[in-house]
Amino acid sequence: MNAAVTRSRATGALLTVAIVGLTLSTAYIHSTLGGLLFTLNAIGYVAAAVAIVVGAAAPHPLIDRFSWLPRMGLMGYAAVTIVGWAIQGPYYSTAYIAKAIEVGLITLLVVDSFRVYGSPMAMVRAAFASVFGSREAAGAAA
Repeated sequence: MNAAVTRSRATGALLTVAIVGLTLSTAYIHSTLGGLLFTLNAIGYVAAAVAIVVGAAAPHPLIDRFSWLPRMGLMGYAAVTIVGWAIQGPYYSTAYIAKAIEVGLITLLVVDSFRVYGSPMAMVRAAFASVFGSREAAGAAA
């Protein structure tokens, strides 16, 4: 195995650990706030962390094909959480910590998408190809 592959795997593992750590951190914060909305938000973050780990650790063609889904899903989930908080509040110090974690999480997910796909648009193209099939497959079926 060459050094570039080893470095890429180490970088991927480090990014995955950081993403999962931030995801579980914000899940913990939300779980301590009480109320159904915060509890459901925490459960959603835990589910997303599990999906990120499975996507990183399970070598299966189907999981590889849809490896973009947990990344895009978690980015969207964190962004919706931030927007919901900005609209609804409450605006106290722990909320600002959670939002900072979520902004960091989105940043790491973007960095990871550049690492894996080359760019966020390439990740979107991979998503369309995995759902709708590649152009070559579509041409062969016609």
